[in-house]
Amino acid sequence: MLQLLWLVPALPLAGFAVLALTTGRLPRAVIAWIGCGSVGLAALVALAIAPRFVGEPGLTVHQVGWVWFDVAGFRPAIGLYLDALSMVMTLVVTVVSFLIHLYSTEYVADDEGFNRYFAYMNLFVASMCVLVLADNLLFLYLGWEGVGLCSYLLIGFWYRDPVNGSAAQKAFIVTRAGDAAMAIGLFLLFTHQGTLEIQPLMQRASSEWAGGSGLAIAAAALLLGGAVGKSAQLPLQTWLPDAMAGPTPVSALIHAATMVTAGVYLIARTHVLYSLAPPVHLAVAVIGALTLLLAGFSALAQNDLKRVLAYSTISQIGYMFLALGVGAWSAAIFHLMTHAFFKALLFLSAGVVILALHDEHDIHKMGGLRKKLPVAFWSFVIGSASLAALPLVTAGFYSKDLILWHAWASADGGPWLWAAGWVGALLTGVYIFRAVLLVFFGSAKTAVGWRPGWRSVLPLVVLSGLSVVGGWVELPHWLGDAPLFTRFVQHTLPVTPLVRGDEAAIEWLAVLASLAGIFAAWWLFMHWREALARVMQGAAAQRLRAYWHAGWGFDWLYDRLFVRPWLWLAEIDRRDVVDSFFTGVARLCQLGWRALSASQGGRVRHYAAAIGGGAVIVVAIALFA
Repeated sequence: MLQLLWLVPALPLAGFAVLALTTGRLPRAVIAWIGCGSVGLAALVALAIAPRFVGEPGLTVHQVGWVWFDVAGFRPAIGLYLDALSMVMTLVVTVVSFLIHLYSTEYVADDEGFNRYFAYMNLFVASMCVLVLADNLLFLYLGWEGVGLCSYLLIGFWYRDPVNGSAAQKAFIVTRAGDAAMAIGLFLLFTHQGTLEIQPLMQRASSEWAGGSGLAIAAAALLLGGAVGKSAQLPLQTWLPDAMAGPTPVSALIHAATMVTAGVYLIARTHVLYSLAPPVHLAVAVIGALTLLLAGFSALAQNDLKRVLAYSTISQIGYMFLALGVGAWSAAIFHLMTHAFFKALLFLSAGVVILALHDEHDIHKMGGLRKKLPVAFWSFVIGSASLAALPLVTAGFYSKDLILWHAWASADGGPWLWAAGWVGALLTGVYIFRAVLLVFFGSAKTAVGWRPGWRSVLPLVVLSGLSVVGGWVELPHWLGDAPLFTRFVQHTLPVTPLVRGDEAAIEWLAVLASLAGIFAAWWLFMHWREALARVMQGAAAQRLRAYWHAGWGFDWLYDRLFVRPWLWLAEIDRRDVVDSFFTGVARLCQLGWRALSASQGGRVRHYAAAIGGGAVIVVAIALFA
């Protein structure tokens, strides 16, 4: 089965090609089979390969298709590299994407862009598979830019609404800032190491660059710029909440299985560089800690159900960055996996609610849906419990609490980073169960007009199961010595030694944060709701809520720092000074043409005289020069 690895990216890419070339001429049933089936087959191939990796720890597969190009000794290949890390990522991407595709066949069943939707979605999955399987950073960068392009196309899928087009442009432009930094980093790495093939590059960097080397710091910082942009971390997090303009399954795909996880994967894949650059490594943890707190407070102030989940994603990716920054490499990827399950579940459940309520997004206009949409209710509750790390019975408990333990106990961690993670866990329980209580409890405010069919229900059921049992592959030591996930990836990612053994105490504090957050939400929004509403009428509370609702004012700041100055320059440079040079060259050519055309009067004697005069000049030059 290992020889079939190339089918994982090829099948979704083939699905995209067929759908793009037929441009909607196929029946909708055939389009759904191609769009959904191509990703499903890729998932089956990945699942068939996985047991071999479980049985042979440390196994790697390297397939080189052909040399991409050969310029001055630079010979990047179209090659695939599969190890434990990319195996986990491939399974997450293909399996979760297939479930989202199946859900989409019902969600967009009546949309006029049905064919276009699945073509974009297939290209999205193919690009992500290229990204996680690439054996060199240039090929990875191709997948990296591919997911950026697809995010633009899918966020602006309903392009007739200017708001959607603006959101797509914002996502594309903001992430380009990080992508530019990453491209410069690739140039730097190739210039000083002579290759972009990931495994040889890491070996050379480890042997040739000393810890704290300026080149290692520069390379790691530039790659971090790309990761921050794609994964929506400070200071480039502003695009993700607006990306909710796209269809809800698109939001699920971006948040759970593709784009925002790319930055986490990039840092984990190039972990050697960050080990050689301690200041940048610490910056990863600090960025993650700050992001998870800022996004958690912002989620508390949102009214749009999807924006609550969007800020939740920013916060949870912050946990992954925190883990990466303290050297808990396997814990970061473990949380990436569990997060993919419960975040896809939350978005798909939210999609059922939104569709059932005639495209209503405001949680204050919902309510009383617990009995009217039981599947969506239980799915959302399970996803919320896993997100809030409800102890023992959810996957999120095992992965998030493992990060908190590493943040406290690892040599690179510390009480401040742990405290940020602990407060973030408390906030998570409050904001997500605020959404649960406002959407599914209380009195109904909007009539239900649609109910999900089996193509929507089946993905919810599967993801609900994964959101519960997905964490059992990495039980805490005090529950049993079965760290299966760490043992699986330890041949690819180093295991960080821990300097303190307070795991049980830290776990109990994490349990306290989870339960306290859930209880606080229940008390505030069920029993103290009227009193809370009166408190929120105060001027100070209103200003604070508006500040958090606006994402701490980053959009306001960037608008004044970058957008308005750029528009001002464009306004005063309407005639474009840069183009004036090229316009002058064109006009000079026009003048020359007019002068030469004037000499063409059609009189033969003038032509003969010109030829004779020219001959005399040429002979004179030859004789006297």
